[in-house]
Amino acid sequence: MALFSRRKKSDYDDASVDRPDTTIEPGEQPVDPSGPSDAAPAADTTPEASAEAAPTVGISMSSFRGVGAGPEPAPSLTNAPPVAARPSARQPGPMKAPEAPETVQGLRDNALLGNALAEISGQPEPAQLLNVARQLLQGHVFLRVKGDARALLAEGKDLPLAVANRGDEQLVLAYSGGLALRASVEADGDHDTSAMGQPVMALLRHVLSGPYAGIVLDPASGDNRAVLPKALLERMVAEVDPELRIKTALCETRTDETVSTVVDAIIAEAPMWIAVNRTEEGGPIGVAESRSAAGERFLEVFTHPLELLALGRGDQPLPISRAQLSKALASDPALTGILIDPAGPWIRLTRAELAPVIDLAEKDAAAAES
Repeated sequence: MALFSRRKKSDYDDASVDRPDTTIEPGEQPVDPSGPSDAAPAADTTPEASAEAAPTVGISMSSFRGVGAGPEPAPSLTNAPPVAARPSARQPGPMKAPEAPETVQGLRDNALLGNALAEISGQPEPAQLLNVARQLLQGHVFLRVKGDARALLAEGKDLPLAVANRGDEQLVLAYSGGLALRASVEADGDHDTSAMGQPVMALLRHVLSGPYAGIVLDPASGDNRAVLPKALLERMVAEVDPELRIKTALCETRTDETVSTVVDAIIAEAPMWIAVNRTEEGGPIGVAESRSAAGERFLEVFTHPLELLALGRGDQPLPISRAQLSKALASDPALTGILIDPAGPWIRLTRAELAPVIDLAEKDAAAAES
């Protein structure tokens, strides 16, 4: 039996950039609320930095005010990161995540994901889909369950996961918030429905371990919808911190503990990347920095390659280990600190705040000599 009633005729064209124009037939699949323990094997997701860049780029090499920046001083970092120099690049986002409303009682919307979807108008551009993908890695999404989700869980029953059928492919339906889910309810008229919040990593692992071709986000929201294909989901999971430690700290309400939480995650080897590029054909490879009007230098660090690629600056992500970051900070006293995820939500950490990370350089050096 189908999970939801049949909708009017429609279908999807291309799963990577799709706008529906003609039959979505919802089906049903069981989903474990706790999520599978292991993701499906991912494709090779090595960052697309050039082969020669990887072994030769050192953090202490020539760096500048952000890749592609012109000779003019970068804007002040007092309230926001510098605006990217290239017209096609994404403007820096806000430091803090917006307040998330409770459009379904007891469940807060994923406001960052909702805002990313709201940017889409007509056919989504690749950069817009990358922005949606990076913001999907924040918190949770909503699933739609036939009947009372709490009662089904209490009875130990599987929760059916709504999917859209496109030919032989199945696309999982997920929602950024209550309004988007309500739009689907109104579209098909099946009001015997409850909403369930699901951690995004559990959902992604379930999709990758199943027969699904991808995810449809906010399917009944007109232009403000997106389809993320499985190949992209594989890369997202393969290169993400499984615990989302830094990303979670940045999207939650900032407290006195936020800085220490981020620093602890860095020390615990949370995955990080830097942005590299050439200033000119055949020129040296540079590492992107942000600079204040006063000349303060902040190394740009990213929690996921998508955080960099979504900026649209043409830079390439290069992994940086905790030991490399520690050594770079220790060897360059003029480096004021680091700026994490400039596209937002972002955070700046000063040398004083990064002292526990910098101190590790000396310990690592001593360990290497022993």
